[in-house]
Amino acid sequence: MTGLHVFDMDGTLLHGAASVELSRHLGTFDEANAIEAGWVRGEITETGFWEQMLPLWSTATESDIDEAFDNAGWIAGVREVFADIDRRGEHSIVISQSPHFFVGRLRGWGAHRTFGSLVGPHMSPDQWSLLTARHKVDITRSVLAELGVCESRCVAYGDSTSDVLLFEHLHNTVGVNCQESLRSSAAVVYDGDDIRAAYTLGRSLLEQSTTIRSESVS
Repeated sequence: MTGLHVFDMDGTLLHGAASVELSRHLGTFDEANAIEAGWVRGEITETGFWEQMLPLWSTATESDIDEAFDNAGWIAGVREVFADIDRRGEHSIVISQSPHFFVGRLRGWGAHRTFGSLVGPHMSPDQWSLLTARHKVDITRSVLAELGVCESRCVAYGDSTSDVLLFEHLHNTVGVNCQESLRSSAAVVYDGDDIRAAYTLGRSLLEQSTTIRSESVS
């Protein structure tokens, strides 16, 4: 029986934020960290965030992004989890508000599909396509329909307010080192440094859903 595993990236698979990791590599960490902190406090709008952040990456090359990605603070076990999902004939997707040019590199680690904001240092604001919390729900529902997978066979993993809508929509949800705003919406919570442990909790939720469904059918 197939299944779908939906992962947030920043704060879930990655300690911190991709924007800060890339800026750290480019030598603009302090500026990026201040912008990120302002956005978290609600002092900077989402559009304002990118207006301030993107110029910090104006000199970035593909090699720079590769190196920043490889050296970022990933939680342990990301590749192993993607590999196990694939081995079971299930599907993994990553949905993040971070730039897709960074998120998309997780396909090289085994994620089946990746979704992120379409922004870049050389794009004008009218070309941007920002991914929102609502998009996380819509993308998940679209992939489930495309794959023919029911929601009871879907697990979401997240950490912040951007995951609340998705967690409210699904039954099988795992909060990973999550904010208080998400803990009340999560079916289970994992605190630690290894996504394999959170994934084990997710698999347990799938097993419980399968058992309940089998009992209701019988």
